Amino acid sequence: MPTISRFFGITIAMFFDDHGHPHFHARHADGQAKVRIDELEVIESTLGRRQLRFVLAWAELHQDELNENWLRARAGETLQEIEPLR
Repeated sequence: MPTISRFFGITIAMFFDDHGHPHFHARHADGQAKVRIDELEVIESTLGRRQLRFVLAWAELHQDELNENWLRARAGETLQEIEPLR
């Protein structure tokens, strides 16, 4: 599972063999989430409210880059790191 960004104790990753709608995974010591890229919709989450807000704010800023990485993952290409939330 390639990590594409890290911020505030949150790790953002994508799987090369994931199926379904384009999405990414966010992991934190207190939980995890799966977020759909095109609609920035939370598919599932056990993250705290604060961490989830950080993840969604970051995703909104980097939606185009996330889409590009999803296409790279589908093609088996190396994913690009994305700037963390500051």
